[in-house]
Amino acid sequence: MSSLTRSVGVLPLVALGAAGVVGTSWIYTNGEFFDRYGAGGEVLGLVVAALLASTVAMAYAELAAALPRAGGEVVYAFTAFGRRTAFAAGWLLVGAYVSSLAFYVAAFGSLLADVVPALETVRLYSVSGTPVFLPVLALGVALAAVVCALTWVRAALGARVQALLFAVMLLLGAAIVVVGFAHGSAANAWPPFAEDADAVGQTVRFVLPGLTFLTGFGLVAVLAEDADVSPRRLGRVVIASVLLAASFYVVVLLASAWVIPWERTAQLPNGTIDAFREAGFPALGAAAYAIAVLGLLTSFLALFLATSRIVLAMGRAGLLPRGLGRLTGRRSSPGPALLFTLAATVVLGSLGEAATTWFLDTGGVYIGLAWTLAVVSMYRLPRRYPDLERPYRPALRWAPALGAAAALGVIAFALYPGTSLSLVWPAEHLVLAGWLGLGLVLALLGRGDDDAARRELLGPLHERLGDRAPGR
Repeated sequence: MSSLTRSVGVLPLVALGAAGVVGTSWIYTNGEFFDRYGAGGEVLGLVVAALLASTVAMAYAELAAALPRAGGEVVYAFTAFGRRTAFAAGWLLVGAYVSSLAFYVAAFGSLLADVVPALETVRLYSVSGTPVFLPVLALGVALAAVVCALTWVRAALGARVQALLFAVMLLLGAAIVVVGFAHGSAANAWPPFAEDADAVGQTVRFVLPGLTFLTGFGLVAVLAEDADVSPRRLGRVVIASVLLAASFYVVVLLASAWVIPWERTAQLPNGTIDAFREAGFPALGAAAYAIAVLGLLTSFLALFLATSRIVLAMGRAGLLPRGLGRLTGRRSSPGPALLFTLAATVVLGSLGEAATTWFLDTGGVYIGLAWTLAVVSMYRLPRRYPDLERPYRPALRWAPALGAAAALGVIAFALYPGTSLSLVWPAEHLVLAGWLGLGLVLALLGRGDDDAARRELLGPLHERLGDRAPGR
């Protein structure tokens, strides 16, 4: 039973978790959200979403502290319910994470093309009417290859790079916040809703997209086996990642509403970026653009690491080919899992932004289901294993169920036609049905020794839990 090297300390782990939450598009799409929900609707809706996400994070905190092994939800579901539920959790996460990675491969070069238009030359082909250009695709593939190499050498190296990038992002955000509040006015942000708007309704409606802004905190649990921290502290890192990321979102968005009238920002195509340019601070407009680029890089690195650990766990358990569960080299790197992640990312990313947006949108459904499985596993495990040591226990045991209900609400709105969150018909419904259908076939065909799989997944923890496997 080989284990990953525990080499990621507290601060890099917080950076991986928080930066995995903070994405790229939020800082230039907030103009559109201000227009649709008002500045108050977006900011207050995000606060409510952060509270709900924090309740789900409580479940992840308890589970990560109790079962600190690579794979997160795969380990929890296998231990609590068995093989098929674990496969479902892993398959959902691989679908969600690879979808995001593929989108970032396509989006990286496109984001840089805003500054260097010459990148959008040498047209290769079109997907869904959107052209794919050679330099844009090459930059995305290069990004994936560099991140794969970084994480292959050692997870700690990737984590240190992540911590550095995230620190730069925080400094740029701090500059935007200080200048925005110092040179702006409360009158620009008040009233926070349009005169004839339904303030409560707009706030509630933004809670759903707000939840999709906060989906990356599970990365800390997935990377638990890499973490060189105590189990109890690991649980606290999960919670800290959500709170840090949510706070960053809220204060930067508030500064954007403060620096010029938010109604004016609502009419600008690039949100915060254009708001600070119009306010007379072009350097801070550039800083906001840099935050978008850094958000893409940090999210990519965190997701790449996490995806490889999910694939590693599924390989260990025989839920995917066992070769993907091997560790290689003297540094015990998950080489096959990293190469699988790289290949899947590049293949899907080569389809371009239009097609990868389909995958990205369906990823919200996968994440919501994975959240629900994690919460149910949290309630199930103490009943199945009463002696399981749980170093971190949330005081509000009922709270994670509330977060899971919110996640299911996101899924319901995505599947129900005619809402702002609805999946695009028929493309995204076909992607969803295809991924879930393929997973169902693989799950039904899967066979293996459950006890051996459990030993591989849990490592030294297997002996502590004893032989009371799910179903016995």
